[in-house]
Amino acid sequence: QVQLVESGGGLVQAGGSLRLSCAASGRTFSTYGMGWFRQAPGKERDFVAAINWSSAYTDYAESVKGRFTISRDNAKNMVYLQMNSLKPEDTAVYYCAARPGGRSRFMRAYDYWGQGTQVTVSS
Repeated sequence: QVQLVESGGGLVQAGGSLRLSCAASGRTFSTYGMGWFRQAPGKERDFVAAINWSSAYTDYAESVKGRFTISRDNAKNMVYLQMNSLKPEDTAVYYCAARPGGRSRFMRAYDYWGQGTQVTVSS
């Protein structure tokens, strides 16, 4: 069982930066693939970024590539999403997710989810 708690969301102006954090419980965290997803009002939840257990492999949605960076610290059971050059269209609730095995772009591949953290980007 893995429990996930996101933090770091907030209100930021366009062009600004935020770093989201995801704290994970469980001794097997270091074996899990981790992902970030987001859901804007009235829209489906979309893939943002994913990372494998060793940080050797990452994957990004085209819309965030070059602006967002996913990373993890297995010693601290933490996953991060550094978000730079934020745009109003990045406004959404951001969710952290975990799955045994490798990273994935697909929601249904993930077994565990956090409650989400709101990110609002003003123009």
